[in-house]
Amino acid sequence: MSLKHAILILLENEPGSGYDLFKRFKTSLGYFWNAKHQQVYLELKKLSEAGWLEFEQQSQDERPDKKVYRVTTAGHRELQDWLKTPCKPNKINDTLLVKLFGGRFTEPESLVAEMKRHRATHTTTLSQLRAIEQTYLNLPADQQAHYRLPYLTLRRGILGEEAWLAWADEVDSALATPPLP
Repeated sequence: MSLKHAILILLENEPGSGYDLFKRFKTSLGYFWNAKHQQVYLELKKLSEAGWLEFEQQSQDERPDKKVYRVTTAGHRELQDWLKTPCKPNKINDTLLVKLFGGRFTEPESLVAEMKRHRATHTTTLSQLRAIEQTYLNLPADQQAHYRLPYLTLRRGILGEEAWLAWADEVDSALATPPLP
C-alpha cells in the first residue's frame, strides 16, 4: 500500500486539511499504517499536482489560511483502480524476532527486559483497540453497518495483539527455563 492511497481513502470519507488527515491517521489507519506529518503534506502536494485532489483555501483567525482537500474524479478513478489491484501478502521485519533468534549470544535478563517493554506496548495498544471496539458496538445498527469494513480491520488488530501477547507468554516461559548444558 502506498501513502497516496491511504490519503485518498481518508479524503473519500471526508474532505479535510493536512492537519485533519494527520489526526485521522492517528485514530484510524495509524494502527496499521504509519505516516509522519511531513509525509502527509508532501503527498498532498503531489496528489494535487497529479490532479487527484483539489483544495479550497479557508481563512482562519490568528492562523495561516488552511487548505481543505477533496478527491477529484481522477483521484476517485485512481482509487478504484488501486482497490481492484491485487496486493502482495505483508512480510515482516521484526527486530525483536531477530534478537530472540540470536538470544543465546546474550544474557537472558536482557531478553526478559526487552520482552517486558514490548509487552507493555502491546498491552496498551490492545486496550486502545478494545475501547474503539466498544464505541463501535455501542453504535446503532445502521451506523454499525456503515462502519462494518473498518470494524473488520479493527478486529484484525485486536486479534493480532491478543496473539502477540499469548506468544509473549510462551517466550517468557522459555526465558524462565534454564538452558540445557
